[in-house]
Amino acid sequence: MKNRFLFAFLAVALICALPAGAVPKPQAPQITGQYLESRTADIYTGPCIANSEINLAGKQAVMAWHVDQGTWSNVDLSGLTVVAVVNAADTLGMVGSEPLLAHSILIVDQSATAAQRAALVNFAQAQGGAVLSHVMAVEVAPMKFATNVGGHHGSSSLTAGSLVRVTTRSLNEGDEFCHNEDVYYPPLAANLTHSMPAVATESGYHGNHLGMTWTENERRGVFVGTFVY
Repeated sequence: MKNRFLFAFLAVALICALPAGAVPKPQAPQITGQYLESRTADIYTGPCIANSEINLAGKQAVMAWHVDQGTWSNVDLSGLTVVAVVNAADTLGMVGSEPLLAHSILIVDQSATAAQRAALVNFAQAQGGAVLSHVMAVEVAPMKFATNVGGHHGSSSLTAGSLVRVTTRSLNEGDEFCHNEDVYYPPLAANLTHSMPAVATESGYHGNHLGMTWTENERRGVFVGTFVY
């Protein structure tokens, strides 16, 4: 009982010692940037399409983070990009039924130093969670990441050397087939502050570590967003 009174007294004394009107400052974000995700299933869709794709399509994904500014593991990653390519055993993103096994590769920015490349790998795995728990290889490639291409919201582009290319556009009325479309799957990455569905005018992976390659066009399978951690 005496200890409780002592702790309470110390807490009150500490509060009284603060300058009048003092409020603890919120912690500044450690790292912020742009996010792009492209899947091989429609993520903006209705049951008429989704039910025909579950367990058949959507086993592959490209996830890309471009760091506008910030540090990770005390390493400055400002201006750098990291890309993950995923090949899973089942449709990605099904609530309550995540694939038991998803293999992936990570592609780090060619302009990064050795320390920055290691931090980029760690950052991507922290944001991707279980989806990026089985990384088969880490590649290095020149990166190009752009958002709001031509001033159009939802229009983005990503290239990672000759391995990955994704270009997107915003949704329009002609992209509704079921006429009750909505975001059917959530994004795969954590700590997104914004994400919007879009159309991949082109999306593909051409490498040799995942046992397959793909190229798709006009797929309603993209998230364009931002992240803060």
